[in-house]
Amino acid sequence: MKLTLFSDGAARGNPGPAAAGAIIQNLKKEKVAAISKFLGKATNNQAEYAAVILGLKKALEFNPTEVEIFLDSKLVVEQLAGRWKIKDLKLKELAEKTHALLVKFQRWEIAHIPRAQNKKADSLANQILDTYGFKKQPVFWRN
Repeated sequence: MKLTLFSDGAARGNPGPAAAGAIIQNLKKEKVAAISKFLGKATNNQAEYAAVILGLKKALEFNPTEVEIFLDSKLVVEQLAGRWKIKDLKLKELAEKTHALLVKFQRWEIAHIPRAQNKKADSLANQILDTYGFKKQPVFWRN
């Protein structure tokens, strides 16, 4: 069985209050699970990794053989695919945790998608931050 995972992390500040969200779909593109989690203080990149980990753990509950992962963080995609080096020690640790989950699948793929195609996972992460009282602050520009 193959599942598709859409994941996204969000941080209000960098670092700041952070959350992760993930949507899991079957081959018919039906949502089989949606999960989100408040992470506490983290960077945006740490939240992106946490979202993949959260989604993979949930996906494994369905005993799939394959997983296709989509996220809008080019950095995380390239690092997990092994094309970019990981210099940050915390991100390296999160990548190792992610790979420990990925080996439980017979096959996996990861791809970068535009933010507009990842709105559902993004919404889950941001809803958790809103629920915990970390509302988005408006940005004012001065000339």
